[in-house]
Amino acid sequence: MYFCFAKNTTTMKRLLLTLALLALTAPSWAFKVYIFADMEGATGITCRPQILNGEGAARMTEDINVCIAACFEAGATKVVVRDGHSIGKNVDPAKIDPRAELIQGPTPNERFKDIDGSEAIILLGYHAMSLTPNAILAHTYSSQNVQARYLNGREVGEIGIDASIAAEHKVPVVMVQGADDACREAREWIPGVVTCQSKKSITTQSGKCLSPEKSHKLLARKTKEALAKRHKIALLSPEYPAVIRTEKVAKGSVRTFDPAYVRNPNPEIVEKMSPNSVEEALVGKPKK
Repeated sequence: MYFCFAKNTTTMKRLLLTLALLALTAPSWAFKVYIFADMEGATGITCRPQILNGEGAARMTEDINVCIAACFEAGATKVVVRDGHSIGKNVDPAKIDPRAELIQGPTPNERFKDIDGSEAIILLGYHAMSLTPNAILAHTYSSQNVQARYLNGREVGEIGIDASIAAEHKVPVVMVQGADDACREAREWIPGVVTCQSKKSITTQSGKCLSPEKSHKLLARKTKEALAKRHKIALLSPEYPAVIRTEKVAKGSVRTFDPAYVRNPNPEIVEKMSPNSVEEALVGKPKK
């Protein structure tokens, strides 16, 4: 075997050069994308009745499929979608682009199941943090019993906490889709992030929406733009120990995005601390 290689040094050099070029170019054509999909920020969704009557799941499904297709068109070779609204059982798996892998249902102690190895995460259908004035369906993880949350003293919503957790897995948030206030919140937390504004809030239960056709075209374009920037968007740098302070109100209270909600001046305060993990402080998973 050695003799054969020695007699064909030109061929061997070409082979080694080809392998080296493949190694150098692999990151540009072979990469995994993680999509975490919520519902409130999906195309055309502005009020709670839509969430309850099935329209939210339908619009969420359409946005997911547009985003999946754009990921593959941008060069992704693997796409994982996490159904992330409520308990994670919203979309019909038979209606999701079969090229993607879909994760549904609870994933105890893990916010982003199977995120490791991804080069980018897209936060699809997100909403502004709880009590953001006149923001469509604004809340922070629960509109039923969470009035507000703080991460190391800074008021935070799902965008800031989720970007921090993604950073702990070495995965940058490259795009956030939602209403104008959610996009603004994303830019405040994630420098350089691409935002996809599908609608503009009027009140917590109304908004001015792009047509589905226009929203989907924008979503496809923004997804490709974001993935092209995936190596340029820096990870967040969470501070440790991570302390998440939650203002809780009693279950059965008016939901925080209900126009009738009034901020409770004496909420129950619950604090969770982790020496080295925002994810652990949120859902109890120790950092590896």
